[in-house]
Amino acid sequence: MSKIKTVCVYCGSGPGTNPLFTESAKAFGKVLAENGIRLVYGGGSLGIMGAVASSVLDHGGMVTGIIPDFLKLRENALKRVQEMIVTPDMHERKRLMFEHSDAFVALPGGIGTLEELVEQLTWQQLGRHSKPVLLANIDGFWEPLFALLAHMRETEFIRNGLSVEILKAERVEDILPRLQAAAALLPDSAAEMEPEFARRL
Repeated sequence: MSKIKTVCVYCGSGPGTNPLFTESAKAFGKVLAENGIRLVYGGGSLGIMGAVASSVLDHGGMVTGIIPDFLKLRENALKRVQEMIVTPDMHERKRLMFEHSDAFVALPGGIGTLEELVEQLTWQQLGRHSKPVLLANIDGFWEPLFALLAHMRETEFIRNGLSVEILKAERVEDILPRLQAAAALLPDSAAEMEPEFARRL
């Protein structure tokens, strides 16, 4: 899987308290558009979620939104995306987000962002996929999670053979190069097998 064509972004449906969060989302959306990489995201128009998608579109990029039916009104589904997939539930949403994406990036967000991120790390840990997963550590947002992961290693709940391969970027401009470098190390067969694994989970 030497070339990344789609990136799934997990992030908050609110803006958070730090203006850097929204600014970084917009900057990353611009990077994706300028590099011809399609954004896959949760489908909403609010918060950081809406900022990254709108930025991709504003800069001539392509966006796939995937949203469960019950969230269309609550998260104000972004109507101008090129592709909007409506699912019956969250499980189908997450499966399709996985299948449509070559890599995953977590911008700042809340419990939903954390849940989606941790699920990808769990699948990776169990050997169900090898797609790159990166935490965009904007203004140190994800430091408490890195500390928790270190604590899990120290207490041997993350043991040898059950490693968690997580990339980290402090700056928006470092995100895509790190994803591409990680993807370049993967065999093409990895991408072909993963959708079937997702169906079995």
